[in-house]
Amino acid sequence: MSLWNQRVRASVIALGLTLFAANLLAGCALLAVPTPIAAPTATPVPTYNGPLAPEPIAEPRFESLTYGIQAFLWWSPDARTFDLEMIRLMNFTHVKQIFAWGDIQPQPDMWDWSRADEVVAEVLYRGRQLVARVDHPPDWAIVDPATRPDGIPFDVEAYAAFCGALAARYKGQIAGYQVWNEPNLQREWAGYPPDAAGYVKLLGACYRAIKAADPAAIVISAGLAPTETEPPTAVPDERYLQQMFDAGLSGVYDVLGLHAPGYNNPPEMSPDEAEAAGQRRWMVFRHVEDMRRIQIANGDAERQVALLEFGWHINPGIHPDYAWFAVDEATQAAYLVGAYRYAAEHWRPWVGLMSTIYIAAPEWTEADEEYWWAVTTPGFGEDYGVRQAYIDLANMEKIMGDTIIPARDPESVQHEPLSPRH
Repeated sequence: MSLWNQRVRASVIALGLTLFAANLLAGCALLAVPTPIAAPTATPVPTYNGPLAPEPIAEPRFESLTYGIQAFLWWSPDARTFDLEMIRLMNFTHVKQIFAWGDIQPQPDMWDWSRADEVVAEVLYRGRQLVARVDHPPDWAIVDPATRPDGIPFDVEAYAAFCGALAARYKGQIAGYQVWNEPNLQREWAGYPPDAAGYVKLLGACYRAIKAADPAAIVISAGLAPTETEPPTAVPDERYLQQMFDAGLSGVYDVLGLHAPGYNNPPEMSPDEAEAAGQRRWMVFRHVEDMRRIQIANGDAERQVALLEFGWHINPGIHPDYAWFAVDEATQAAYLVGAYRYAAEHWRPWVGLMSTIYIAAPEWTEADEEYWWAVTTPGFGEDYGVRQAYIDLANMEKIMGDTIIPARDPESVQHEPLSPRH
């Protein structure tokens, strides 16, 4: 075991013992990756073929780059503190966390802020910034779209009220809000065919409510699932994004949310190279560039992009549907570090937040597909595991605006865990 591994484990164990002595009480996001269609077909490319930064970013909402990772901090206070300390050790500044509407407002007249309060307080105490993903509607807010003139299967007005209440309660404490997740998939649209115009109306209602409560908060549109699957199951992400712009997207977002799984391809591979190799353009990390071209073609070149989910999967065959794009742990680590390096060299300043998936949720097991995307493994104290990707991401050089944090020598890492907040 390397000295860095020993120190990480020692730090983790020491933190676990501290938390145990303090007697803290112990209390999922699925990256949507459609199965590829057998016969290759070309995905249409936007007509804009100019530079990806044709004009200055008028109002950069994130430093370019901003280093983030998604965690699952909701249910377990012990795991929450532990995971946030591990993120602090990585020198990642932002944490993405699901704020499930149904958990906070399970009934129209019932509100439970207890866990949200704890998550926000702990993130701030650990010196991180929070990006809240706002979705997972309660059952009472899912409606028959035939009962609404706009055909949306959710109570839009109630969602806006929830967004406003969330932003008002945590004004100045939540840096950004991701409004929904992968609405171009039927399963994320209450089982109904995806509807870009309906999503833009939902986004707009939430945007206005957040801005009224906290004008400085960053509103990020939902990350879209890269796919070429057709309705009713899904809408290809490029087409869906254009439909969003056609429906008025430009007036109701600050930062464009995208998803960028790399599948089994290196981060440097271009969509053109993927096509030449008989693959789809959306099967590479740099598919983001095709989506950026759509943004530019619709007049929004001055706005940033956030990569809300990206990563590489190391499924060893437990999930056959995911085996075709699996990589080994060493490759996962190299590709994740390479993605940040590629973005730092080629995508600044138009890419801001880049949020890796995941810090593993405490309850995940090897039977969970998400387990194989993560850079850690579930556990506590001596059972907490870090994959090579975690170590390499922690040690890599980080470029944040004009600030450069140099790469760390694994043999000289020093880390002083924060004491428990209470």
